Amino acid sequence: MIVAGLAQHGIGGGATDLPIPLMFAMVGASWALALSFAMLVVQWKEPRFTRSDVEPHATEPRPRRTWLAIVGAVLTGWFLVALYLGPSDETNSGLGWFYILTWVGLVPIALLFGHVWRDLSPWRTIQSWLGDGRRTYPARLGYWPAALGLLAFAWMELASPDPADLTTVRVWIGVYVAAMLLGGWVFGPTWFDRADPFDVYSAIVAKLSPFVRDGRFGLHNPLRSLPTIPVAPGLVAVLATLLGSTAYDSFSASTSWQAKSLSPWQHSATLFGFCLLVGVLFALATRASGGLTAERRRALPGELAHTLTPIVVGYIFAHYATYLFEKGQSAFIAMFDPLGRGWEPLGDPATNYFLSQHVDLLAFLKVGFVVTGHVLAVIAAHDRALAVLPRAHRLSGQLALLVLMVAYTFTGLYLLFSA
Repeated sequence: MIVAGLAQHGIGGGATDLPIPLMFAMVGASWALALSFAMLVVQWKEPRFTRSDVEPHATEPRPRRTWLAIVGAVLTGWFLVALYLGPSDETNSGLGWFYILTWVGLVPIALLFGHVWRDLSPWRTIQSWLGDGRRTYPARLGYWPAALGLLAFAWMELASPDPADLTTVRVWIGVYVAAMLLGGWVFGPTWFDRADPFDVYSAIVAKLSPFVRDGRFGLHNPLRSLPTIPVAPGLVAVLATLLGSTAYDSFSASTSWQAKSLSPWQHSATLFGFCLLVGVLFALATRASGGLTAERRRALPGELAHTLTPIVVGYIFAHYATYLFEKGQSAFIAMFDPLGRGWEPLGDPATNYFLSQHVDLLAFLKVGFVVTGHVLAVIAAHDRALAVLPRAHRLSGQLALLVLMVAYTFTGLYLLFSA
């Protein structure tokens, strides 16, 4: 069954998967962050990655590629047929398609190919037929609709009574489609840039792609494109939701948490608490600098929000690598039988459990993903701090954020080992 054990889908057996002592991993990670910061302080004294460092051709959005729009429409239609017309139980292939191939698969696709969700989105295609929108999207809304959408998805997947309940997923998808079509009709393409949770998620991760920049293929330093994530209200909430929900997923898979008999309300409150805590701590740490006006201090969390992206991506890979590789095979095969009629055009291939069978490699990858994500975040934060902090507070103004990133690292590794 594709979604068997969905609520415990994360990293599997936790410490039994990772033949590395937890203390060694934490000490190594802390040294990596501390040495990285020390080297940056000595060698990196002026900002190198600025938001003005954008290619001239990137000032206007690249036209959507028609062939990808057609592919997106076909895949969406296939998915909706499977979800709404397929079996009315957990064997419905739309569940695996949605939770595994779409949600988790979005991250590696964006890293490899850039923001292709923009091309694939059938909602953008339909909106393009309707014109530019009837009203201007309110700037004060920013990314808040996307943040709420991501939180609603995280709740359904991680804290709802039954994530594999087909009725719940069908209702969620129905509301999502209606919101995208209505919002696109009213506000035009800006709606998808700010309100579509999957579109926004893809766009943010794509900024970290080393292969695609501004929709064009070519190797480059992704830390140069990362600061070009548009800053708007709710950006911190989007990244805090992504990071907090992944942390909660690891936490909820721990033996001690699983042993508790908790109500759906308690699970929901804990999930929301994780997301809120990540966001509040980040806002406090980024504002902990002297020499700033109240207005500039309020703007700092948004100015530095992009630095959370490498941490989010690192946690996603550390937490879901096995899940995507192994469960994803079953989900992919099930796509060829959307109505549950027993079709097997690919035969009945066995699932490859390479990662689970090579625990040393798996341990190295998971710890490596977490540490690499944090080191990249420290570099990005240091560079941006040089640009936005007063010269007299360039060093001291970063210390609170560095301490927070070390705490994030310790917490992430602890949850990785305890799940």
